[in-house]
Amino acid sequence: MQPEFDAPKAVVTTPPTSTYRLQLRPEFPFAAAEEAVPYLSSLGVSHLHLSPVLEAVPGSAHGYDVTDHSRVRAELGGEAGLRSLGAAARAHGLGLVLDIVPNHMAVPTPLRLNRPLWEVLREGPHSPYARWFDIDWEAGGGQVLLPVLAGPADSCALEADGQVLRCGEQEFPLREGTAGLAPAELLAAQWYRPAWWREARTSLNYRRFFTISELIGVRVEDPEVFTATHAKVLELVRDGVVEGLRIDHVDGLADPEGYLRRLRAAAGGGCWVVVEKILARDERLPPGWPVAGTTGYDALHRVDGVFTDPAGAAELAGRYQELTEAPGWERMAGACAREVLTGDLAAELAALERRAGPELADAVRELLIAYPVYRPYPGDPEPAPVALERAAAVAGAGAVEGVRELLARDPAFAARFAQTSAALRAKSLEDRAFYRYAPLLSATEVGGDPGRPAVPVAEFHAYCAELERDWPRSGTVLSTHDTKRSADVRARISVLSQAPAAADPPGGGADAQLSWVARQTALGLGPVPDAAPRLAGALLKAVREAALHTSWTERDEAYEAGVAGYAPADADLPPELAEAARANLLGMTLLHLAMPGVPEVYQGAETEYRALVDPDNRRPAVFPREALARLDAGAPTIGPAEEKLALTSALLRLRRDRPELFTGYTPLSARGPAAEHCLAFARSAGLVAVATRLSHRLAGAGGWRGTVLPLPPGRWLPLTDGAPYDPCSGEADLSVLLASRPVAALVRTE
Repeated sequence: MQPEFDAPKAVVTTPPTSTYRLQLRPEFPFAAAEEAVPYLSSLGVSHLHLSPVLEAVPGSAHGYDVTDHSRVRAELGGEAGLRSLGAAARAHGLGLVLDIVPNHMAVPTPLRLNRPLWEVLREGPHSPYARWFDIDWEAGGGQVLLPVLAGPADSCALEADGQVLRCGEQEFPLREGTAGLAPAELLAAQWYRPAWWREARTSLNYRRFFTISELIGVRVEDPEVFTATHAKVLELVRDGVVEGLRIDHVDGLADPEGYLRRLRAAAGGGCWVVVEKILARDERLPPGWPVAGTTGYDALHRVDGVFTDPAGAAELAGRYQELTEAPGWERMAGACAREVLTGDLAAELAALERRAGPELADAVRELLIAYPVYRPYPGDPEPAPVALERAAAVAGAGAVEGVRELLARDPAFAARFAQTSAALRAKSLEDRAFYRYAPLLSATEVGGDPGRPAVPVAEFHAYCAELERDWPRSGTVLSTHDTKRSADVRARISVLSQAPAAADPPGGGADAQLSWVARQTALGLGPVPDAAPRLAGALLKAVREAALHTSWTERDEAYEAGVAGYAPADADLPPELAEAARANLLGMTLLHLAMPGVPEVYQGAETEYRALVDPDNRRPAVFPREALARLDAGAPTIGPAEEKLALTSALLRLRRDRPELFTGYTPLSARGPAAEHCLAFARSAGLVAVATRLSHRLAGAGGWRGTVLPLPPGRWLPLTDGAPYDPCSGEADLSVLLASRPVAALVRTE
């Protein structure tokens, strides 16, 4: 093991004004990213955000399955390639932000690729690497369950070969001195038990990432493990190659705040750090965390929600429930939590119940199901009052009080309770309930609230003011590698809240739920290249995640064969709703890039970007180089895609060149009969953003009809095009200001 890190060197870094996410993979390595640097610099971003770069499972398309923390991934070009990319970025005024994965490592094939795990399997709990992993040796009878076999273990012929045990294509390390034993004794003598993958659900005895047994949890709360797993990343930070870090799944850690304090001390105060933390609508990031903020799903929910019509969303929910007979959101979410906890996470639940004892087992289960946010944190183990009440109604007040006492006095139990709670929320909401409850698919996004999809303007303003006050450098996003639908797909779907009848699926489908989901998904994607296979792939994933008729582990092949037939390949919005989608697309873009925080543009999303759930949203990036060059040369914009590109590049460049404009936050209120359709705010009294919301309803009511927007004093110049707007009255006539586009960004001139 390596010693603790020396104090970080003083490295001069510039906080990001914006980031641009690149999904690295063998087909898009560091060299390809380096080729894109001149274009990305011209776009106006300040930092490139790279997906995980450490050694991963061969061929991995994402890099979150880390196998070796000490090396930069060879398939991407190795450390030399990363440093070359960093040098090219610096030469063009850009910095690098790395996505790092502290919570877990791969259980790869072959297993020897993960050397720490291989050594634990060979040497058992006495291995110096045993401290790396959360393994309950007692629960496994002194062995680690390895659910890596394709079928029952007794159908696998064992073969000892030197220091390796073979079972089909799998190889395992032999415990010293056991090579000559008979097969049954040989297997019993090992520190592990190879098993059919289905056994993981009930018998797994190591902590994993969510329900993915191929990802084993890492104990970074141990200082030696932290040092060993972060040495290479921190070397890159100290060398100035990397200026920022995105922390993946911080809720999976035993002590998130303790980890972040150790990371801050090792990386130095100049390193920009954000955490992937999913906040419930009324939840706030713990104020003591030494980070710039979150990765931005909380902002995504507010931006999406302010373009959702509450009355229409309620009507959609009624239509959906009438068609599908589905329960309401609260009942659906609770049922999915119970189903996932007692099924997919049965092994994790059993571990908690063993520690709590049989008299508290029911209360542990009910508290986990009722918990309203992703997890509690060490030092604050008190469950929320609503969780206490709901759990007590089922398990009894005395048992719930017993669990509360156990959480307070047993830090190890509290940490595992919190980690299990985070996994349960993620799997039961994001990967189950969001696929089962589908009145408005644009609301079923990470961090979303499908039961309350609309966000009032006042709530949006309050959120932005709070962000500027408390977390001004927090990340904000609209599309990511994890969003189920890109922002521009959601922009098209959310117009259905203004015209609920357009969501009704055509008749003829035997599965009403799938018909509804297919209709909205097809309208969101629209007539794009390869629409049919892309829709079919997304719908197949949706039905497996919903687990109503088929699932990832219990597939109904006959049912799945008919899924593609529900995907209308040529579905499109009617012209009037397409115009409303344009207003949403541009409005969401404007708010995202002008509001407080550090906005991130996902690869290709600077222009119109329609993508469905992964792997569709992780396709190779297409950069609109020629379109941007043409716009820069003075060509007019053609269609929403180029309008979005022009708006995005203008705001990113303004953020980079005049960051002082993006401070402060003042809501602006329109006056007149259509005032509710205007969302506007000023930044630092030098930038004004104006967006049209619910534009289809606005058009149906007769337009702006004399509605005006009071502007701060000054002479205002539209950012993208147009003559200065200098009304003598200090009020902008919205029918004039927004005559050609549904949005306006105004900069005050001297």
